[in-house]
Amino acid sequence: MTSQPVLTFNDGKTMPQMGFGLWQVPSQETARLVREAAGVGYRLFDGAALYGNEEGLGEGVRSCGLPRDEVFVTTKIWNDRHGFDETLRAAEESFGRLGLDRIDLLLIHWPAPARNRYVEAWKALVRLREEGRVTSIGVSNFLPEHLDRIVGETGEVPALNQIELHPELPQAELRRKHAEMGIVTQSWTPLGQSRTFDAEPVRRAAERTGASPAQVILAWHLALGCSAIPRSTKKTRLAENLAAAEMRLLPEEVTAIEGLETGHRTGPDPKSFS
Repeated sequence: MTSQPVLTFNDGKTMPQMGFGLWQVPSQETARLVREAAGVGYRLFDGAALYGNEEGLGEGVRSCGLPRDEVFVTTKIWNDRHGFDETLRAAEESFGRLGLDRIDLLLIHWPAPARNRYVEAWKALVRLREEGRVTSIGVSNFLPEHLDRIVGETGEVPALNQIELHPELPQAELRRKHAEMGIVTQSWTPLGQSRTFDAEPVRRAAERTGASPAQVILAWHLALGCSAIPRSTKKTRLAENLAAAEMRLLPEEVTAIEGLETGHRTGPDPKSFS
């Protein structure tokens, strides 16, 4: 089985560096795919209320044959549930769908700045962590100004910020901000919809290592110190993705892949998406 590198949060808890992202995984297939992913070595499963498959995630975790303490479960609060009481209710609903008595990491899915309620949502997450029902808390798609505001108003620093990050959008400035604040960076859409698979730096690294372009890019994320949560619905691809954790890129390869930056986003802009 592939070894599992881990990252340590600012609260002292740890998380596997590579995970299985459940965005766009059909609800009827989720439990089976979680079991298959656990079977090939995954221990981190990234879900969200929006994905519509929390029930399958919970079922997969409960039936995968692993002790609960060996599986790390993330879910997220959607934009229309911001606000202190609303967020607490949304978390209760997620607990009910998951069928788990603990969530390892609970995130605010987007800052949704036009709604202007993410600080109250953050206070609710702090409460849930204090009550012990949620082990660690974080955010997703937050920009520096959003991070500064929640920390300035609560004194509580997120353990993690999950952001769109891939070779065309390496997010160097935001990663530096995270490093200064002690926040783990987690990459969603880490393969960038395959847009850089044929790029010269990726091809050269693949030729040197005998790896696939996808493995090279995932190894690049890990070399940057990020967590990555690729998605696949094929068992062979799940195993291939996880094997990237065993790869080691040369420093010049890491730099060259970061040089593919174009600023292209596959998803919404956090400044305006609410």
